Amino acid sequence: MLKKVDVRYIKSPEEVKLKDAVMIEGLPGIGHVGKLVADHLVKELDVVKVVEIYSHHFPPQVMVRENGLIVMPKNEIYAFKGDGETPDLLILVGDFQSISNEGHFELVNTYIEIAKKFGVKRILTLGGYGVGKFIEEPYVLGAANNKKLIEELKRYGVKIENGEPGGGIIGASGLLLGVAMIEGIDAACLMGATSGYMVDPKSAKAVLEVLIKMLKIKVNVEDLEIRAKEMEKLIAQIKEMQESAIQQFKGEEDLRYFR
Repeated sequence: MLKKVDVRYIKSPEEVKLKDAVMIEGLPGIGHVGKLVADHLVKELDVVKVVEIYSHHFPPQVMVRENGLIVMPKNEIYAFKGDGETPDLLILVGDFQSISNEGHFELVNTYIEIAKKFGVKRILTLGGYGVGKFIEEPYVLGAANNKKLIEELKRYGVKIENGEPGGGIIGASGLLLGVAMIEGIDAACLMGATSGYMVDPKSAKAVLEVLIKMLKIKVNVEDLEIRAKEMEKLIAQIKEMQESAIQQFKGEEDLRYFR
């Protein structure tokens, strides 16, 4: 039977033997920025799946594939062995975050427990920073659970703005920082500025570029670049439609005046 938070180890920490690993969290969120980056890392790096997580806190549904077969919603953790210059990584990806406040805490506690078992020394969470408008050049906003890490983020061009995000960091990306602080683990969040209106590969690319510098990893960014260009075309079309609607409205207002 499925437990409330059901952790299934595909490979044990003893089998994988990570050393001073960095955990990267990229679950669904604003603009799917974090998810796009984490999924891209799993695709591009030589990783192995080590954990599957099922939970009552995920939506009560199954997904149906093109062939008609169903898939249970789950989150997954992949391990990557670095080469000495690049650190070992533990990458958390998945379908959902919790649908309840209680579930967020239970799942984050689980992620921290898994991180500790694999010897994680640092956690980097990834997400989007919704600004409510389309932006030409996405930037990366940061937050961390200690001053030393804040200074490190600044060296990589990450913006640190007082009190931002104003509403705090919601979900696993924020809560992991807090629980990690209590457990004595360094943790930071990288947030790509995004409109928040749609999936944003352009913002994801900005976050990925910071991550590449921080971790010294070799990752092809071509797929995200292609998707980012496609999104730019879509935004241009939306802006054109908006401008056309505004001009039409102004024209109708002028006609009303002459009546």
